[in-house]
Amino acid sequence: MNGENFPEKSEVFAARLMVQAAWPILLVVAALMAAPIIGLVAGPQTTALSAAAWLAAAASAVATLALSALLLFDALLFRLMASHATEAAGGAVVDDVLARMRLKPAAAGGRSLDHRMAGTQRLLTRQRMALAVFAAACLVAAFV
Repeated sequence: MNGENFPEKSEVFAARLMVQAAWPILLVVAALMAAPIIGLVAGPQTTALSAAAWLAAAASAVATLALSALLLFDALLFRLMASHATEAAGGAVVDDVLARMRLKPAAAGGRSLDHRMAGTQRLLTRQRMALAVFAAACLVAAFV
């Protein structure tokens, strides 16, 4: 990786993560606010399928919100990393913060920016899957 490009790449990734964490939160909150209205329009339903769908929707909503919070935390760590001149220095500071918070043990060798981004991409994929389950469960619960 080019050392000159490191801060810019990290900052751009952090900004993108902020957006990717915010819109699912807004979508979940909007859907939860609309749920009573949909319930009134659709009429009371007491089927086992709709009850199970509401439970799945609630669980996936919590998962989506938790994963969004983790993505926001990662975005802040990438911003912290970008505030340093070199990738090694930024990575060392992030590793130190994580060790002090007792979230990860102190690593002997630092991970590269690309490796850290790949880990965050996996987290982003999990968030999107939880959001898809939430949307599907809400549709099933509202209209079945």
